[in-house]
Amino acid sequence: MRFDEDRFSGNIESQRGMGFGGGGGLGGAGGMLLGLVASRFGIGGIVVLLIVMFLFGGLGSFFGGGQQAVSPSGRSNAGQASSEVCRSDDTTRFACNVYTRTEEVWAQLYQAQGEAFDPPKLVFYSQAGQSGCGAAQAAMGPFYCPLDQGIYIDTDFFSELSSRFGAPGDFAGAYVIAHEMGHHIQTISGINDQVRSAQRGVGEAQQNALQVRMELQADCLAGVWAAQANRAGATLEAGDLEEGLRAAAAIGDDTLQRSAGRRPVPESFTHGTSAQRQEALRRGFQGGSPDSCAGYMQGV
Repeated sequence: MRFDEDRFSGNIESQRGMGFGGGGGLGGAGGMLLGLVASRFGIGGIVVLLIVMFLFGGLGSFFGGGQQAVSPSGRSNAGQASSEVCRSDDTTRFACNVYTRTEEVWAQLYQAQGEAFDPPKLVFYSQAGQSGCGAAQAAMGPFYCPLDQGIYIDTDFFSELSSRFGAPGDFAGAYVIAHEMGHHIQTISGINDQVRSAQRGVGEAQQNALQVRMELQADCLAGVWAAQANRAGATLEAGDLEEGLRAAAAIGDDTLQRSAGRRPVPESFTHGTSAQRQEALRRGFQGGSPDSCAGYMQGV
């Protein structure tokens, strides 16, 4: 990806060097197994040896009709200005540029619908940090916490994406960040609550099926972001989309289960197969509009 100039959102913080201890985190798939806030229907994240969590809801109440955006309480800067945080190293700088573009794109999309967009915060940490949903740990990968409306990233994950998952390239990392923004859109639009309600009172297989639909729509929305960003500033370069598609394939449930030495069990899938995730990302990129992704959550 190419950025002609650095543009850094003011909603970026760092917890690096703040001495947070380890412990069980509530973000990511690990957190999905713990309690109400950390249920698997509320928090996404990438778990290095198992799955990637990306959440997003339906387009029906994307711009109005759902829960109104509420500014998170307790939002505080971790002590460094965004520009200082973002210029600390090349990987962080890239992540800041990507995040800022996602914020800009969604603000424009909301504005076009006459809605104000309340962005999340982006928080960097190293090995261990603290979110409103509990401890953050590097093994979780990037995750979104709905309680403090924060996207949490240990940038060491991007090298893991290449070395462990076999998905190198800068757009693979951008795809991750764009998906975490999708978690935020889900929260402020009220879709997360809608889907959780649909998941109550049904069996595990049905719950998982709803989760898969949410994940695939998130993949689709990441493609929409890439298309919108490219139109606005020719951000993408040759081969970028292919990098994202490789990443989507690497984190499909069937591929991850095989990599773990297991036979794929479709009833246990919570994110979709590699082929489904690739198709969803491609659909969003080719359609270039949130409407392109509406079908994933129809009937919920």
